[in-house]
Amino acid sequence: MKHAGIPVALLQRMVASFHPKTLPPMLRANYGRELWAWWFLPIMLAAVEGGAMGNIVRKAFDGVPGLPKQELNFAVAAVVAAPSLANITSFIWASLAHGKAKVKFIVGLQLATVAFVSIVGMAEQSRGGLYLLVAAVMCSRICWTGVITLRTAIWGANYPRADRARIAGNLATVQGIVISLVGAGLGLAMDWDESSFHWLFPLSALGGLIGVAIYRSVRLRGQKRLARHERTGDRSQQLSMNPASILRVLRGDPMFRRFMTCMFIFGLGNLMLTAPLAIVLQEVFNVGYTTGILITSAIPAILMPPSIPLWTKLMTRRHVVEFRSIHAWSYVSAAAVMWAGVMLQSIELMFASAVLTGIANGGGVLAWNLGHHDFAPAHRDSAYMGVHVTLTGIRGIIAPIAGVGLYELFSVLTQGAHGGGGWVFFVTLVLNTSGALGFVALRRRMAREGLLEQVHRRGH
Repeated sequence: MKHAGIPVALLQRMVASFHPKTLPPMLRANYGRELWAWWFLPIMLAAVEGGAMGNIVRKAFDGVPGLPKQELNFAVAAVVAAPSLANITSFIWASLAHGKAKVKFIVGLQLATVAFVSIVGMAEQSRGGLYLLVAAVMCSRICWTGVITLRTAIWGANYPRADRARIAGNLATVQGIVISLVGAGLGLAMDWDESSFHWLFPLSALGGLIGVAIYRSVRLRGQKRLARHERTGDRSQQLSMNPASILRVLRGDPMFRRFMTCMFIFGLGNLMLTAPLAIVLQEVFNVGYTTGILITSAIPAILMPPSIPLWTKLMTRRHVVEFRSIHAWSYVSAAAVMWAGVMLQSIELMFASAVLTGIANGGGVLAWNLGHHDFAPAHRDSAYMGVHVTLTGIRGIIAPIAGVGLYELFSVLTQGAHGGGGWVFFVTLVLNTSGALGFVALRRRMAREGLLEQVHRRGH
């Protein structure tokens, strides 16, 4: 009986760790507001999450008159790519918000996201409806890219580095729980009635609207000082709507440039996976909406929260380059199991790869949102994040199209053999492994130059 209470006690401690009272007094109010907002905002994000949308599009529009399979597969690539592809607009949002009130700007972008998610529900099961859906998903993700880009400035100003990883982890945990539950519910509803998305998407947008109303009360510490610094700072260091401003940031920081190069190779492999995965689950495994969304979205999302605390400890103690040189291998493992699952046509291995991906995502969400802080001066936070997010967007353009293109190519080369297109997953495994080795090499170089400890001395 004594041992039976241990899991309950652990669960109680985990839940209690989310309470604002566990943080220093000056952080509690803003953190509490963000935490409540993040119980509602992911409701609308789950509806347009890349993996879920890929499954919905591939299955719901299959067999639509006048819509060739190859065109449908590239539409899958577009909606899967939307979250990452939209990131290429990051430098635009960073420029437009420069010197302005960040919270108000973010709220405006959140409201625009609500509107576009609602529009998705208007799409009919026709070729025109497919293009409306793709356009609405893309626009919703473009608006959300602005939120992601600008909230890092709020986190940087409101929370010290010692607490930042934990706070970001808590918010990501809440987001993961909500996205997994909404995703699973979406799959069950679509299996029950394929036309249910006409009311599911407006309903999810309503949940997001509640989150927006709560987020409006967040305050940015030192907002006036930050805005003044941005307006009067060196213009050559500002991220503008001219893409050349991205090159200036990269030229001015060689180590950040090398880190972004490794991220590009590594991330390319990760982003190439989801679109072919949604296609394989339909064409090879012939799964329903629920199973497809579980593997591509819900399972990784629900397993991300319990893994975040483990990764948080590592992230807090290490420079992001050290962190990535260790954490990257979790994604390599997931990619290897996924490739094996496709080639062996084992649905059990596909579920196993989803589990490994969820564990890897727990660390990925922390490093993706916070890693640039280990390179950026405080007043250039948005600029560095803008570069990082924009480069993710460039990967987002290349990866899903390349993934689907290679899938179709391998299908032809294997003469249409069942699952022959699965060799695309071997390509993603090679890219993941190459990026991981790049992080290891960069860690060794920075260690030799004594750069890894600087972030801890800054306490930033």
